[in-house]
Amino acid sequence: MTSGGKTLVWDIGSVLLDWSPDYLFGQLIPDEAARQAFYSRLPLDEMNLDGDRGKLEPTVARLAENHPEDAMLILPWWAAWDRMCGGLIEEMVSLRNTLRSAGTPCWALTNFAADSWDRGVDLYPELGAFDGLVVSGREGTVKPEPRIYEIMEQRTGKTGADLFFIDDRDYNIQIAQDRGWGGHVFDGDIPALKAALVEAGFPI
Repeated sequence: MTSGGKTLVWDIGSVLLDWSPDYLFGQLIPDEAARQAFYSRLPLDEMNLDGDRGKLEPTVARLAENHPEDAMLILPWWAAWDRMCGGLIEEMVSLRNTLRSAGTPCWALTNFAADSWDRGVDLYPELGAFDGLVVSGREGTVKPEPRIYEIMEQRTGKTGADLFFIDDRDYNIQIAQDRGWGGHVFDGDIPALKAALVEAGFPI
């Protein structure tokens, strides 16, 4: 779907969906020091990003195979993925819905494995309520790589200042701004986001 005016582009994790490994591993490894040691000794961030390029389940399985001593803790990253979700950030979902109802095209641009995305939408159907979706695991490229921004431009038919991106990572916003997009780094401050959207001309 394309439309006149600006298109609003939304990240998902920490913008519309509260997600943290601590929700799961805080239960599996209650001791804080032991949990941090687990996080530090394994390339979990790299594993998750590799999953975001395709599918998470085989990526988790490979890491577990390479680290058999930690396999029983690694495998829940996929098997119990749902338990890393803290639920929708309801005020942000409401803001997105209000903007869409007012005629603002809203697209998702998210680093998300194809298989965990399907699980997420099954759990929270509101995550799929966009005019269009660019999900990294379906595209084989992740933020902040330029290709995924190019895909968004091609799909929306918009470039430069006709796109405005909300993301929780400053480096993802920086790449968008380097392409001429507007953008806002979302840190949980919803009034600040609304002010930035009003300044950008969105009907809040």
